Amino acid sequence: MELIEEYDKHETCLKQKDKTLDIPCCCSQRWILAYTSFLGVVLVYAVRVNLSVAIVCMVKNVNSTTELNGTSIDSNTCLGHAEIQTVFNKHAEFDWDKTTRSSILASFFYGYICTQVLGGWFADRYGGRRVFGAAMAVSSVCTILTPVCARTSVILVFVLRVIIGLATGTVFPAMQSMWGRWAPSLERSKLMTFTSVGGFSCIWVVVWFILTRDTPSEHPRISSQERDYIINSIEFDTTKRTSKVPWIEFAKSPALLACITAHMCNNWTNYTLLTSLPDFMKSVMKFNIQSNGLLTALPYLCQAVSGLAAGQITDLIRSRKILSTTATRRSTGAIAFTGAAVFLVATGFMSCNHRDMAVVFLSLAVMFTGLNRAAFIVNHNDFAPKYAGVLFGITNTFATIPGMIAPLVAGALTPHDTSEEWRNVFYVCAAFCLLGTLVFGGLARGEVQDWAKDNSEKLWIETTSNNPPMKK
Repeated sequence: MELIEEYDKHETCLKQKDKTLDIPCCCSQRWILAYTSFLGVVLVYAVRVNLSVAIVCMVKNVNSTTELNGTSIDSNTCLGHAEIQTVFNKHAEFDWDKTTRSSILASFFYGYICTQVLGGWFADRYGGRRVFGAAMAVSSVCTILTPVCARTSVILVFVLRVIIGLATGTVFPAMQSMWGRWAPSLERSKLMTFTSVGGFSCIWVVVWFILTRDTPSEHPRISSQERDYIINSIEFDTTKRTSKVPWIEFAKSPALLACITAHMCNNWTNYTLLTSLPDFMKSVMKFNIQSNGLLTALPYLCQAVSGLAAGQITDLIRSRKILSTTATRRSTGAIAFTGAAVFLVATGFMSCNHRDMAVVFLSLAVMFTGLNRAAFIVNHNDFAPKYAGVLFGITNTFATIPGMIAPLVAGALTPHDTSEEWRNVFYVCAAFCLLGTLVFGGLARGEVQDWAKDNSEKLWIETTSNNPPMKK
């Protein structure tokens, strides 16, 4: 009877694929989840980096500009590019030295690296909705308390940053877990790539718990067509919680090794640029502080656009069977890493007299890294959607290590902030891109692995491959 029921289920699924069903799209519950999680991830990055921006204004330091006819001019301005400098710290309150500031910013990662796997396990076991919502509630409160604690004791700031790291470390594994249960196979790329802080984050938490559910079957407002479409498109029973985790199979999986390597290589470049790009723009390219903020953000706007485009294009390629999922993920990763490497090296050869080209090359390099959102980022849900939360927790744990090391390496390689020294920084990033291309391109998998399938599905496949059950 069980085999016949499984046969009926697969037969029904095949029939549905042959029909043109009126499946809701842009206003569907899965896309509402995408919109809500997108806003949530924006807020996650905001509470993560807001202190990096604010600390410039909070701390008293010696400004490197000189006064000329009442105008503040950068003393190191490149020939032909004298620009007005804006002084941000004239109302600064704190006397934190550079070591203290660096330690405060690094303290986030001490918490962030600790909760990746745990967050994924909790999300797979109890639901990503609760994990994501609770994480944002905690980080929102800590962000609101930061100004008060900063005026009380710098130690309290350290503690709050560690707590924010602990909380937000669970967010991305939780989202992977939810998408493993919400994203139909041929919509995974586009849904997952679509993906004033403290007080607004609190409001978002309330909206999140109202609009979302852990699985389609639990959602009270989803249409029957969309619910059936999602459930029949996903490779495992989403109504059952994940209990036993196959840790040994994880350790032996080439697919997981590919994602770990690609994630670490991508984050080496990402964290190098995220922490050091403003310094490069000021010290080598001689942009003033006012221009620096906008130009530092420009590459990441390009990355957002490329990530969204990659999701649409890769799902189109897979749905039309132009390439298999494995070939699509591998080729997308190869293009992402190779393009980033080429333009990062090109940036290293630009001087401040060609700084407009340097901005273009940097924007193109970061734009190419955005393609990885449709490569290794979504790949966990290809080869093991049932365990996507735990798997992403594992890969993101390893990928957090570059966040601790890459900025130190960049600082060690650029003691005098010359263009030649920064060229070496970009060489190192390009080398990691090359490594990511080779490993992910050779080991990535796009099909569900045997150890990630439900037992009932395995039994059905093994039996029907030899002797399909007859229905009465």
